Amino acid sequence: MLIDFFYTLRAARLPVSVKEYLTLLEALQAGVVGPRNPQACSIDDFYYLARTTLVKDERHYDKFDRAFAAYFRGVEQIADFSQEIPADWLRQTLQRLLSDEQKANAPRLEWDELMEELRKRLEEQKERHEGGNKWIGTGGTSPFGHGGHNPQGIRIGGKGGGKSAVKVWDQRIYRDYDDTQALGTRNIQMALRRLRRFAREGSALELDLPDTIRATAANAGYLDIKMVPERHNHVKVLLLMDVGGTMDEHIPRVEELFSAVRAEFKHLEFYYFHNCVYDYLWKNNRRRYAEKFPTWDVIRKYNKDYKLIFVGDATMSPYEILQPGGSVEYNNEEAGAEWLQRLTHAFPAFAWINPEPQGVWEYRQSIGIIRQLMGGRMFPLTLQGLESAMRLLSK
Repeated sequence: MLIDFFYTLRAARLPVSVKEYLTLLEALQAGVVGPRNPQACSIDDFYYLARTTLVKDERHYDKFDRAFAAYFRGVEQIADFSQEIPADWLRQTLQRLLSDEQKANAPRLEWDELMEELRKRLEEQKERHEGGNKWIGTGGTSPFGHGGHNPQGIRIGGKGGGKSAVKVWDQRIYRDYDDTQALGTRNIQMALRRLRRFAREGSALELDLPDTIRATAANAGYLDIKMVPERHNHVKVLLLMDVGGTMDEHIPRVEELFSAVRAEFKHLEFYYFHNCVYDYLWKNNRRRYAEKFPTWDVIRKYNKDYKLIFVGDATMSPYEILQPGGSVEYNNEEAGAEWLQRLTHAFPAFAWINPEPQGVWEYRQSIGIIRQLMGGRMFPLTLQGLESAMRLLSK
């Protein structure tokens, strides 16, 4: 059984050695987790033991999770709400087909009214509902729940589909972008090279051939070697990347971009955010609740000579940008627009790279708002878009 698991990990390009595999077997035989019978320990115990023995670097945790889930048919995820909603309320037992008339008559509430009505529903509702237009449930036109249709509601649990929810009540697990992603083409790197400013710093480690020839000729032919410091790209980049939600559709392209940026810029700092920047950022998605970096600290830490690059699809509810408490993660005290303006004021050289096709930008209200906040400095994640963004930042 476990030899196939080992080959699954190797197929996922995890650097797992035979020695580490044997260590896992020894740990199972020694009864480190569960009984001495390896097939009798729980799947959770085996998961943590296998990850501890086989994964040497935490940046490979996501690859390990995906390979583990593929081999053992999935890993459970737990949703943790601040106010518990019975899971039975959100269980969708049938896929209801709504008529055009029912969709047209779906209740549409503004932000303040929506939040107040949700508070009332949580106080009043005592049982699950399905197919209605008022209570928290599934398959209907109610503004609260999932699996139905409402042009402007709060999705609670479940999977999204229409991208029309103004707030999502769900705890989600994001993964870090893989900066080791092999590029299928060097075109992205070539586009990024427009943003270069070389400088020679540090110890003299590189042969200066022209100066050596001149010095040797001036020294009557006796060799006189001249050395100079190596040339490095002196540009400093602060990269802020949207992760999770609708950005999952763009992971391969963003990982290619991230890999190219890591290869091209020696002075690179990066952070993650979800949908819009608020009062804190993070560097590791697995520890994003434990290791937060206040946005004010980021603004104060880096000088204004850093080039600020946002990467995100800017696809969200407009309330997430303009409304305090609009975040899908928590009740933010200040609107996301305030933080975007502070960042662009602190770093005058900035640009937003959007992986969404440029043809849909005009149909997304949130993209229009972000473009306005960026002063029009939004570019598509294409070679031409990257070249235009780098040309702007190099000025």
